[in-house]
Amino acid sequence: MIPGLGVWAARGGRLRWGGRLAAGLLALVAVALVADRLFPPDLRRWQARSTLVTDERGEVLRAFITDDDSWRLPMGVDDASPIYLKLLVAYEDHRFYRHPGVDPLALARAVAQAVRHGRVVSGGSTLTMQVARLLEPRPRTVGAKLIEMFRAVQLEARFSKREILGMYLTLAPFGGNLEGARAASLAYFDRPPAVLTPGQAALLVTLPQSPTKRRPDLAPAAARAGRDALLRRMATAGVLTPQAAREAMSEPVPTDRRPLPFLAPHLADRLRRAAPPGSVIASTLDAGLQRRVEALARDTQGTLEPAAEVAVLVMEIASRKVRAYVGGSFTGPYGQVDMVAAPRSPGSALKPFLYGLGFEALPLHPETRINDAPAVFGDYAPRNFDGGFHGLVTVREALQQSLNVPAVKVLDRLGPARFLGRLREVGAQVILPRPDTAPGLPLALGGLGLSLADLTNLYADLGDGGQALPLLLTPAEGDGPGGKRPARRLMSALAAWYVADILSGTPRPDGRAAVGGRWLAYKTGTSYGFRDAWAVGFTPTHVVGVWVGRPDGTPRPGAAGRDVAAPLLFRLVDLLPDRGTPPGRPPGALEAGPGHALPPALALFDRAPPGGGAVDGPALLKIAFPPDGAEVERAEGRDGVTAPVPLEAVGGRPPLRWLVNGLPLPGAGEGVDWVPDGIGFADIAVIDAAGQRAKATVRVRE
Repeated sequence: MIPGLGVWAARGGRLRWGGRLAAGLLALVAVALVADRLFPPDLRRWQARSTLVTDERGEVLRAFITDDDSWRLPMGVDDASPIYLKLLVAYEDHRFYRHPGVDPLALARAVAQAVRHGRVVSGGSTLTMQVARLLEPRPRTVGAKLIEMFRAVQLEARFSKREILGMYLTLAPFGGNLEGARAASLAYFDRPPAVLTPGQAALLVTLPQSPTKRRPDLAPAAARAGRDALLRRMATAGVLTPQAAREAMSEPVPTDRRPLPFLAPHLADRLRRAAPPGSVIASTLDAGLQRRVEALARDTQGTLEPAAEVAVLVMEIASRKVRAYVGGSFTGPYGQVDMVAAPRSPGSALKPFLYGLGFEALPLHPETRINDAPAVFGDYAPRNFDGGFHGLVTVREALQQSLNVPAVKVLDRLGPARFLGRLREVGAQVILPRPDTAPGLPLALGGLGLSLADLTNLYADLGDGGQALPLLLTPAEGDGPGGKRPARRLMSALAAWYVADILSGTPRPDGRAAVGGRWLAYKTGTSYGFRDAWAVGFTPTHVVGVWVGRPDGTPRPGAAGRDVAAPLLFRLVDLLPDRGTPPGRPPGALEAGPGHALPPALALFDRAPPGGGAVDGPALLKIAFPPDGAEVERAEGRDGVTAPVPLEAVGGRPPLRWLVNGLPLPGAGEGVDWVPDGIGFADIAVIDAAGQRAKATVRVRE
């Protein structure tokens, strides 16, 4: 034999076997890669998460159920309390952060226990394998276990440990249609999972092991037994001290399931529609303030007739962040209509902006005198809410008392198109009754459509020295005050200060003193026919807008903004933080009063610019409702009694007398009620003290 031949042959054999082993391993890796590419993990259950809307700090405002009727609330590691994560990993998979998805030691232990006891004692599943099973549920078989192991390795290759743990926190079953620790924590403890106590955390750790048998609302004794067993085990393992375990065992076990949070439902719906399914959407709201605002809105609505709704918006002036949003009750025939976003007639709540632009562009000052007397503007003859006239008044008095004729005179000088254009320039979505016609003088009295959101933001512009910024519903929409958002100017800082100074002196509703002595500027408004009642006010730091009415636009006789909306405004302002100082007098502000006479050009406001405009004298009498040729419905009201039809007139010299088909109606004034006695045509007439007569023929139908 050739020397060394045997050694060489042995070495060659080992090399051949090594080569074959390497080739086999490479082939196995290749097969695994191909299988991984052909059969990736099915993530659809995890992707089909509930959409969440939270407040600015992450507290859940509202969750939306998934298409498969589950509360599968998204959750990450950062959303969980440290004690919950500590107990979960220690109990379910204490080598979670060290294995590649499959724990060989746990599997070996499980096999040995099964052989020793003749049954499965522990499954040896890691948290990653449990996630694989939750993603793709299968019957508990050996084949299913092998698939879970393969899927676990795939998940570990694709996601970080934190991401995998977040999947478990989102998908784990907690009884009924509750999935994920966030849903369980809110439903069983009414608190977010970030603030769980040790006892609560222990209960949530054990519940997915047997979500039906240990449901605390159905089987509290079994839930307690499972929790206490885990706590004793954690004390033995040194994860908890014996004292901490005993204290956790003394905590009560919940015996009911609470509804998930349902705050700001209108806004939550709005944000959900604009986001991908399964998103966690952070709003600018403050959940605590939202709860208190909703409670006050419900209290007010409880005093109203059926189908009447209340809407509220609260904003921070400096940031324009919306802090509370109540679009309505979300119940009843119209409660799901978002009345924060719906365009309505603002009535006199629009007048401050008219005067503000007048201070900026016209010879006008808060102490300028203006004649509140009958005036005719073409065929338009405005009258005051109380039906009378007050003679010479200051602009301050005209705005605080919400007189109509002075406001129309200012708009006549300023120009309706100019006024409307400025509102639109700063982002207000203004809707005219007839978009195909030029804006007219009724704009001064709220003759347009404007949402509560836009109106409240306009008042925020007043409180911000005339600077106009868009409101923020989510932090992502802005980059701090000003920031990347377009900043425009509604009016000059001086004009805004004049308006704010006037509104801060507006008389309070009956029985209301100044709010805690704090500074508040506010204005009320009532739309034509008492359809909308408004009150909007601002402190140095916040603005609050209130709307009360019926979403279908039904008149609510006598429901004026001062009586229905203003009291709620004052209660809401009581909820706001008492900080900030009133705006100081800006440079250029003219003082007026004793010892400070206005310049002659500002002393008296001309009734019209040279060449035309208003003409003082008897106001033209007109029937405002129902208009000539209209059809009115003869409907039954409560108790089967025919509902009255409101008759309203403008202009004329009081007192006014009403007739229907030649017969006088009881009562006198701008408005009376008429109860139709049948269907068909009816002739309506109104006569004033000067002998003016206006007529309208209407058709009454069932």
